[in-house]
Amino acid sequence: MTAQQEQLIRKTYAAFNARDIDAALTVMHPDVEWPKAFEGGYVQGRQAIRDYWTRQWTEINPEVQPLKITGRPDETLEVTVQQKVKGLDGSVLSDGIVKHVYTLQEGLLRKMNIEI
Repeated sequence: MTAQQEQLIRKTYAAFNARDIDAALTVMHPDVEWPKAFEGGYVQGRQAIRDYWTRQWTEINPEVQPLKITGRPDETLEVTVQQKVKGLDGSVLSDGIVKHVYTLQEGLLRKMNIEI
C-alpha cells in the first residue's frame, strides 16, 4: 500500500463522515460499484451513490472510522473500520468492527465490498 492510497482512503471516510458527498465522489471512478449495506445489492456510478447516500442519511446516521488499512496480495485494500450506526433520534442501532475491501482503478476507488 502506498501513502497515496492511504490518503485516498482517509479522505473518503472523512468526507463520508462530514456528509461531503462532492469530496467523496472525487476519489471514485466514474463506474464505481458501491454496496447498499443496509439494503443489499450495489449501486453503480457516482450519481447512484449520491442518491443512495442522500436517501440513507434521511433514515440513519452512520459514522465509520478507519482503524487499520492493509494492502492485500491481490492488490485490493482492506480497511478495518469501527462502524457506528445511529437512528435519527440518536439511538445506537449497531456498533462494531467491519472490514471494507476496495479495488482501485486508475488511482480511484472502483469497487467496495463489505466483509463482516
